[in-house]
Amino acid sequence: MSRIGKQPVPLTDNVEFSIGQDNVVTIKGEKGTSTLRIHPDIKIESRDNEIQVIRTNDSKEQKSLHGLYRSLIYNMVEGVSKGYKKQLEIIGVGYRANYSDGVLELNLGFSHPIYFVPPDGVDIEVDTKSRKNNIINISGTNKELVGQVAAKIRSLRKPEPYKGKGIRYLDEKIRRKAGKSAAK
Repeated sequence: MSRIGKQPVPLTDNVEFSIGQDNVVTIKGEKGTSTLRIHPDIKIESRDNEIQVIRTNDSKEQKSLHGLYRSLIYNMVEGVSKGYKKQLEIIGVGYRANYSDGVLELNLGFSHPIYFVPPDGVDIEVDTKSRKNNIINISGTNKELVGQVAAKIRSLRKPEPYKGKGIRYLDEKIRRKAGKSAAK
């Protein structure tokens, strides 16, 4: 049996859970609402402020879906109650970020600025005061979407190994290389 799939998903007091037609799970919380369509062979039950994911048989496909849907439902519950957050740091001389009118403007050493419009459900803030480098805060209720937006912004100028310039996650460590002068 799946070790992850058999664990119940705890519900807090401020989270509402419902199962609709066609196995659509809806979870409402103080931060928003999330919906997920469940495979027809997977059953969802709610008892004593817990959600239990149950599979109908022990086929290989059922075993893989069992843990997957439990993790997805757990991430939905966490997202609508606490939310998810990623932080990116911009390092480099003249590298800047500015967020206004729903558009993130990035100056990353190219001849032109880069404009990024976040999808619905993702909030972006730029902090220029607390640290020497600009910090981009990405938050939302969908864990997958927050991570995808952070990865997309990071891919615009990945950190390079010689000087460390670029966009990196706040807690990321970059392996630095010695340059040409170290070969002497």
